[in-house]
Amino acid sequence: MDLSPFEADNSVSCRLKSQIPDICRTEDCCLGIDEAGRGPVLGPMVYGICFCPISRKEELKDLKVADSKTLTEAEREALFEKLDEAKSYVGWALQVLSPNTISNSMLQRTKYNLNALSHDTAIGLVQHALDCGVQLKEVFVDTVGPADKYEDKLSKLFPGIAVTVRPKADSLFPIVSAASICAKVARDFAVKHWRFGEDLGEVDADYGSGYPSDPKTKAWLLRYLDPVFGYPQLVRFSWSTAQTLMDSRGVTVHWDDDDDDEDGEKAAQRRNNRSMLSYFSAAAGGGSQSGSNQTHRFFSDRKLKSLDTL
Repeated sequence: MDLSPFEADNSVSCRLKSQIPDICRTEDCCLGIDEAGRGPVLGPMVYGICFCPISRKEELKDLKVADSKTLTEAEREALFEKLDEAKSYVGWALQVLSPNTISNSMLQRTKYNLNALSHDTAIGLVQHALDCGVQLKEVFVDTVGPADKYEDKLSKLFPGIAVTVRPKADSLFPIVSAASICAKVARDFAVKHWRFGEDLGEVDADYGSGYPSDPKTKAWLLRYLDPVFGYPQLVRFSWSTAQTLMDSRGVTVHWDDDDDDEDGEKAAQRRNNRSMLSYFSAAAGGGSQSGSNQTHRFFSDRKLKSLDTL
């Protein structure tokens, strides 16, 4: 799978897609939606769609597509190759949501949770297929949140299309299994071949599964935690695992706009802490050079503990 558009800048999200089979523009089609990488603290979440003519969806069974979680990595890659080779009647598209996109969405002032992000991404992919001329008549979705509410939401957004939302849809409908395989192959490749934009030297790429409960993932998070800047962009800052480690092992910083009705310096002193702006104030050290030196010491200190916020 070619992920070069995402690898060129993995701090932002990216859409990848196959060519649209001509038959999908003339015959009624079905489409499946699934994601990979919802739970891990490391790497992107990838949403995938796969579509084909309704008259040929049973042929997906001949390809032996199955829920991607029941397959080995080698089996998934082999099945993706088969799907890609069936381009005369099968099409696919992926939305790769970078860890940075996920964190920014979940930590912004106006809360935008993972379910809302997932729904909007799925909706965007269905609309993409329609905009490309795919004659959609059936959509099958692996649920996020209550299935009945999600189904109702999609049915209202896409009238004239029969929408089916089910838990474990990737094990019930071959077209969803196909979407699951596309998404999982893309996520695995993105994590395995992650390009670090940060200057970290030689990076240990043995992250484990990326799930918070994995001992290898925990060890990697501890090793690559910077006490001031936190983590490289492979990590989802919005995950509680990352936040807990930053709180306990990072440098404590008070941001002056945290207290709208209180002077920032006084608020910081009340917390027995230094105001962030104090490190850039000439008054803090009797001159700009001294202030610069204090700033350098602040960003170099590795012995202080706890990070309140980034």
